[in-house]
Amino acid sequence: MPVLDREEYIEQAYFFRTFLDRLDEDLPSQEILSSIKEEILATTKLPLALDVLRGEMMLKGRLSDGMTLLGHYFTPFQSFVMRQSEEDRTKFDQRVALQILEREARYRSENASPAGLFVYQFECLSRNRLGYDKGMSAISDDPLYDANWREWVLRARLQLGAVDFADLIYFRSEFYLEERRKLVDPNEVASAPLLFSRQEGRIAKANRGKDPLYLFAALQRQLGYPAVPRSKSARDFKLAPQLELRLQRLEKRLQLLESEGKGKLDLSEFYAQPHPFEDAPDDLK
Repeated sequence: MPVLDREEYIEQAYFFRTFLDRLDEDLPSQEILSSIKEEILATTKLPLALDVLRGEMMLKGRLSDGMTLLGHYFTPFQSFVMRQSEEDRTKFDQRVALQILEREARYRSENASPAGLFVYQFECLSRNRLGYDKGMSAISDDPLYDANWREWVLRARLQLGAVDFADLIYFRSEFYLEERRKLVDPNEVASAPLLFSRQEGRIAKANRGKDPLYLFAALQRQLGYPAVPRSKSARDFKLAPQLELRLQRLEKRLQLLESEGKGKLDLSEFYAQPHPFEDAPDDLK
């Protein structure tokens, strides 16, 4: 598939963000797709793609099937992420998937580099445990990568677990070649195409032997790579005040029923309490 125009990625980012916002409003997916189609820039190809997505949603109930059919428009990685979020056996939330796709599309609209896009996609796989085998295969088919990148991604897929991820970046960077020329041979030539810049190589070397999450964070700080969305933990979940009050009342009723069943029902706490000055002398009231 060809690399799309910038306006296509801008509209894609708007689509994924708006779809997520309206899911939170409990709107049906078919209705969301119909309404967003009217908002998308008509000069792009996305309105036609939304028609296909809506048809597949009504037929099979899955967005990923429609995205796979549109392989000339949506990348294999986009389809893979959405498919993983729609699998019943995974715990990967569709809302997180939409955030991932929205940030990826936004990054593509900002003249994304192959190195930055790869690190972002790889971090998405590792943080959400989406599977490296199929995930790396989907990444390798991205139109932004040339033949050298595709070959390296597929080779890295086989080396994961045996080779440190920071080493994979460091040994294919300009910084590694500079160090070799200083320490070994000033005229040394790279034995394979260099895919990462000097800065990326320096950051990778500084994080060798460490948790890859530190490497991802450093690349985001230093080079402005996009940050991967994270799932909200249970501690971030808060009930609405009215719902919380109703749950407290239900809990109290259950406690009373349990006490009654055990013959230990005590209603003294519900008795009206006397006024603290009710028995006081008249001259003190």
